[in-house]
Amino acid sequence: MSDASPRSLSSARLIMTVAYLFATAVGWLTLRYAPIGDPLWLGLAADCAATVAIFAWSFAYSNSSFYDAYWSVAPPLLGVYWWTTAAPGADMTRRVLALALCTAWGIRLTYNWGRGWTGLGHEDWRYVDLQQKSGKAYWLVSFFGLHFFPTFQVFAGCVGLYVALTAGGHAFGAIDIAATIVTAGAIAIEALADEQLRAFANDPNRVPGSVMMRGLWAYSRHPNYFGEMSFWWGLFLFGLAANPDAWRMLLVGPVAITVMFFFVSVPMMEKRQLERKPSFAEHIRTTSMIIPWFRKS
Repeated sequence: MSDASPRSLSSARLIMTVAYLFATAVGWLTLRYAPIGDPLWLGLAADCAATVAIFAWSFAYSNSSFYDAYWSVAPPLLGVYWWTTAAPGADMTRRVLALALCTAWGIRLTYNWGRGWTGLGHEDWRYVDLQQKSGKAYWLVSFFGLHFFPTFQVFAGCVGLYVALTAGGHAFGAIDIAATIVTAGAIAIEALADEQLRAFANDPNRVPGSVMMRGLWAYSRHPNYFGEMSFWWGLFLFGLAANPDAWRMLLVGPVAITVMFFFVSVPMMEKRQLERKPSFAEHIRTTSMIIPWFRKS
């Protein structure tokens, strides 16, 4: 359900903007006044405080999709804060590339969400389904599962960004070049996949119930997810280049995000596709799930 009339959509965008400005202010106040000395953990505290702020808006409007843009808004803002805490000798080329690519990713992903958002009446179908299943416990589930769980996952993925922006002692090198290629390539793949899917969805000649098998989607059932996962592995490489000794800590985020996509997001999405499009079963048989690859005959 959505109300996409120009006036209501403009009002909804204003409300959403105010919500995120409020959350940003809460995060900034946490950075300013929380008695935490370590920039990494202070960033986490600010991230958690901002998540609570967004949850308050979700609860007030009975719509957990207030959180939908948080995934892509928070990392660049954390990066801007961490930029100011760099150790002496932190490589400037690495810092500029890591923050610029993270910001480009965040802007593109937020824009892609925003142009498809139809207003305050819109709520992710997965949230609606979860609300029906959890009943009176829904808002507790929403707080921990739909707001804080992804916040912690994304923050863990941002540890690579933190190390890349703050660690000193290692000059720009081959791993940084690989990180730049992987991260920029991930953004390009995700952007192209989203554009192709949007064109397919808006095609007036599209046959109802047909399966998207054009462009990148002919080689992967979820190329947008492949791009998203690759982005976090790119940040991992930036962090590894800055401090190879921190590889165990750096691995947590991209591994957790990859596991989530493979074992939660993709199965949930494909179950829905199979229910709505029986021909999707043949697509599963012939097409790689995540990593783009040649189709089976």
